[in-house]
Amino acid sequence: MRRSAIERLLPAAYQRACVPGSVLWALLDVMEGLHAPDEAILAEVDALFDPYRAPDDMVVRLTRWVAMDHVAASHRPDAPLPLPVGQLRDLVAHGALLARWRGTPYGMRRALEVATGVSGFAIDEPDERPFHIVVRVPAVAADHLAVISRIVEAEKPAAVTAEIVLAAPPPPDQPTAAPSA
Repeated sequence: MRRSAIERLLPAAYQRACVPGSVLWALLDVMEGLHAPDEAILAEVDALFDPYRAPDDMVVRLTRWVAMDHVAASHRPDAPLPLPVGQLRDLVAHGALLARWRGTPYGMRRALEVATGVSGFAIDEPDERPFHIVVRVPAVAADHLAVISRIVEAEKPAAVTAEIVLAAPPPPDQPTAAPSA
């Protein structure tokens, strides 16, 4: 708060006594200085809740607000994040959509794609085994298996068992598309 705004809150007798060089004048200057850091934070408070503008350490807290905290469940302040912060930001940004589809194959597949940044997940429901799903993970997402396991466990319906199967990488002799010039 500015010194002049604080002064307007004072009783009229104090306002008349608040002249340059007085103790009250100096006190109001100190009060203004003490309020300045908090005022700066409040001026930008909306940035704390925007997943793409929030500070990195706030993003983990935001995952709790959108019920995706199981992705960062193993996170300790002194440990590295389980995913790059950009992917955690995407999870928070997609939180409402993911909550709407929670418990469905689409919701699980979408959560896995957003969290890992990889597409191509498949969810099968074998006829011979009711209340069971098989989550097929693309080979390029192999380094995210711990996060994938936490997502599958949290996103599947409670009465359903799940199996995670890593797809075999493509054979190295298979030709790849040449980059276009």
